[in-house]
Amino acid sequence: MKLGIDAGGTLIKIAYIEEESGSIRFRTFSSSHIEAAADWILKCGPSEICVTGGKAKQLEACGVRPQTGIVEFEATHRGVRYLLQEKGVPLESFILTNVGTGTSIHYLSEQTHRRVGGTGVGGGTIMGLSYALTGLTDFDELVQLAANGSREQIDLKVRHIYEGAEPPIPGELTASNFGRLSSLAAMGELTKSDLLSSVIGLVGETVATTSVLAAGQVGAGTVVFIGSSFIRNELLKDAVEGYTRLRGATPMFLENGEYCGATGALLQLGG
Repeated sequence: MKLGIDAGGTLIKIAYIEEESGSIRFRTFSSSHIEAAADWILKCGPSEICVTGGKAKQLEACGVRPQTGIVEFEATHRGVRYLLQEKGVPLESFILTNVGTGTSIHYLSEQTHRRVGGTGVGGGTIMGLSYALTGLTDFDELVQLAANGSREQIDLKVRHIYEGAEPPIPGELTASNFGRLSSLAAMGELTKSDLLSSVIGLVGETVATTSVLAAGQVGAGTVVFIGSSFIRNELLKDAVEGYTRLRGATPMFLENGEYCGATGALLQLGG
């Protein structure tokens, strides 16, 4: 068995070829449980391992001995191209936004690929702000709670400012994330669900806005979003999709996009 591993700051993502079907399969471990990931890898007895990502050295410290490595951006680029081809999606050029712990933005075309920007706002922001505001640390729990919340009473929209008048820009644009928070806090009307929903909204809007600005700089009309932050997080997808369209670009969410780096590492082995 050959394994491609993307050892990220939040998740350890693994791609491998299933012997019976010959198709790529995936496995995920939390980076905080890196020993469990290493145990699973070693029990597989892989013939070859290629690793990318910032936690590669920690995996090695747990006994995993990769035969080769690949630069993370290169692995992600190769994985994205492969998964798009598998889905039959022809894209000559596009912005690729990888929302992991932070957010990295790349421009890909048939001739080139390069990093064009990024932001420290990402999945790590969701986890950190959610903990600061609610004390919750479990990703799935906070995402489920956020899905039942509303941003209406916490975020200040353009239409709130221009109440009773026609705004010069779309009224649904956020004028200030958490801009109504102080008045509500004084009234004691805050809920965990509403706070978490607003946190995810802030991250989604920041990611979308930064991506659309990058798309405008290179003349790309489509933004492909990948990354572990979208796992079981429909609220983040909705926020990103809505704001991307509102700002004039076309969003696309790549199935199994969180495994692009692991897939690219596997392809490095000829898997």
